[in-house]
Amino acid sequence: MNLEVNLGGIRLANPVVMASGTFGYGFDYQGLINPNEIGAIITKATTLEPWPGNPPPRIAETPSGMLNAIGLENPGIEVFLTEHLPKLRVLGAVVIVNIAGKTLREYVELASILDGTPGVAGIEINISCPNVEMGGMQLGTSPDMVSEVVRAVKEKTCLPVMPKLSPNVTDIVAIAKAAESGGADAISMINTLLGMAVDIETKRPRLRNIFGGLSGPAIKPIALRMVYQVYQAVDIPILGGGGILSAKDAIEFLLVGASAVSIGTGTFVNPRLALDVKEGICEYMERYGHTSLDEVIGAAVRSNAKFGR
Repeated sequence: MNLEVNLGGIRLANPVVMASGTFGYGFDYQGLINPNEIGAIITKATTLEPWPGNPPPRIAETPSGMLNAIGLENPGIEVFLTEHLPKLRVLGAVVIVNIAGKTLREYVELASILDGTPGVAGIEINISCPNVEMGGMQLGTSPDMVSEVVRAVKEKTCLPVMPKLSPNVTDIVAIAKAAESGGADAISMINTLLGMAVDIETKRPRLRNIFGGLSGPAIKPIALRMVYQVYQAVDIPILGGGGILSAKDAIEFLLVGASAVSIGTGTFVNPRLALDVKEGICEYMERYGHTSLDEVIGAAVRSNAKFGR
């Protein structure tokens, strides 16, 4: 049985990837998950300088989900390269670095620094950041800006580049096509949905930041729909995720076109979820006689096309 995946030039031994943010750098999960047992780890968002993040409270539980307004807290690229990356290399992890910035220049500089760095397999571009040069507009909501950011990053690195798409847009397909036209090697989707929660006793928003990103099972139907749409519109691989809590959830993403799946909030519920998902995918393939993931990826899309839907 072949579980190997080529995610736009990033070779994965299996299709299970730890999403950015929820897994940290993986060190807190030692003894529960060995990084070389999963496809890859996507790091916490990394910026040029340390970011303190937002003030608390910055996490709130919601029905079937979680709101977070962490604010991309991280120690900066220098600390990542000198302290965290060497440890990940020792653990045998396939490392994809999530980068974030407030200007196009910051993304370009980060890509240039990471280019050729031993132990870095690829770059995930966080394009959900407000761009100060555009009056705070999120980079990922404009097809032209998405294409520009991807193209600029690609010019500075030979590493595979994968923008993470925001669902907070009118037309996700237009954004995905723009990423592809900019030279993206793969697409990661989806990021969190913008939401909020209110404490009726204090009569205040439950997050200090007011708004936060909604993740968890509540967003899975939206994420599946978007992967299904984008799979039919682009010719590059998709890393799909959003609300995966079981192997069944992950298989649904594969069936609608994801080449690999990202495990995020579900890790807080079950720290070993990634391993359970990998085992469940194997059992599913064995049950249906599949020997390669290629037989599973996009099967639901092909079935609909066969019946003219």
